[in-house]
Amino acid sequence: MKTLYIIRHAKSSWKDIALDDFDRPLSQRGRDDALLMANKLVELNIFPDLIISSPSKRTKCTINIIAPQLGYEKDIVYDDKIYESNMTNLKKIVKNLDNKNNSVFLFGHNPGLNMLAEDLCGFIKNIATTGILIINFDCNSWSEVSNLNSNLSDYIYPKKYK
Repeated sequence: MKTLYIIRHAKSSWKDIALDDFDRPLSQRGRDDALLMANKLVELNIFPDLIISSPSKRTKCTINIIAPQLGYEKDIVYDDKIYESNMTNLKKIVKNLDNKNNSVFLFGHNPGLNMLAEDLCGFIKNIATTGILIINFDCNSWSEVSNLNSNLSDYIYPKKYK
């Protein structure tokens, strides 16, 4: 079995409108929500084998809050192809993951993450900032993941716990 955690970055700040989208930091709410979700992951005993992410500032900041809470000390893979990606490219990234990793966190952005989630498991709601979709696949290889062997296990997000 393979498990993919599709995670949208935490709420970003729009205080400095001169900043490029790629360089926007997290808002205070985003930092608080990232910590809340990190604690929920620990409570649910969820620890990834691999974290792969967009290299944008807001995804890095989200990871920098979540990963330490999980005791994650492995390398984080930052992939430029995830930023502003579409479903097809995100799906290629997932299908090319190393099979030694059974549990993978994919940090990124909407609308790409939403399109990927809809394709893989029929999820049609908007993924909230710091929202986490947990999708299990009944297969042994990432190259085999599809909507035919997927099961949406859970969708957790900050407002669910506030």
